[in-house]
Amino acid sequence: MVLIAESGSSKTDWRLLAQDGSVQAAKTAGFNPYFQTADQIYAEIASELLPQLGTTAIDEIHFYGAGCSTDKNCGIVREGVGRLFARASIHVGHDLLAASRALSGREAGIVCILGTGVNTCLYNGRDIVAGRPSLGFWLGDEGSGGYLGKTLIQHYFHEEMPTELRADFAQKYQPSIETVLENAYKKPFPNSYFAAYSRFLSDHLAHPYAQRLIADGFGLFLDRYVRKFTDYARYPVHFTGSIAFHYQDLLRQAIAERQMTMGNIIDNPVEGLVRYHQGGGK
Repeated sequence: MVLIAESGSSKTDWRLLAQDGSVQAAKTAGFNPYFQTADQIYAEIASELLPQLGTTAIDEIHFYGAGCSTDKNCGIVREGVGRLFARASIHVGHDLLAASRALSGREAGIVCILGTGVNTCLYNGRDIVAGRPSLGFWLGDEGSGGYLGKTLIQHYFHEEMPTELRADFAQKYQPSIETVLENAYKKPFPNSYFAAYSRFLSDHLAHPYAQRLIADGFGLFLDRYVRKFTDYARYPVHFTGSIAFHYQDLLRQAIAERQMTMGNIIDNPVEGLVRYHQGGGK
């Protein structure tokens, strides 16, 4: 039996692959070794995952997770998982590797995560071979949900939003400078706070202002990250994440304007990971 985990900070999607080709799904809370210990990971899996799996013997585990970008963090996850599955071989990788294998399979390509934040890499069909620096919410993340929401807030307070949309924005969110600045500089996870405002764009997607704001964000993302890879035009560009998925028409347009090749767009990598590992991927 092969067990696959695709984990973010809020939830983890699990898939158990049987030799007969059947797939069993399970779900638990998310894990991030930057914020959780091996003991905490072990306790969550023991209480939430094992009751869903039963007594099935696991031979191999592939865990892809947020924060699994250093040897130390991968070791934390491996220790927590290994206490419950001592006989299994355990492989821990970053969520960007999960996206790469889910989207590009065994073919080379450029792979992008475009959700609350952003990330991108060059993938050779098995492993990540090059990346671009991610400077995080305040210094980067162009095109992300956090970036789009932050831009909306800036336009609102600077009165750069069309009058009719500004009235709708005020009615929906009733934003105050004090609340915005407190969430920006004093509370944790400002990216998630500002990303929530980006949903306003979905409600007004027919308006040229919303379309231009999203298109400009996507253009910045492609120019600053994707087009910096050597020979980027040789590769299809794949995307996962809520922003890429929900605004994919505008994303396809931005790709076409730059004469790049659009690859796959998916909302959740886990089903692509199932296909990859059913095909013998390691």
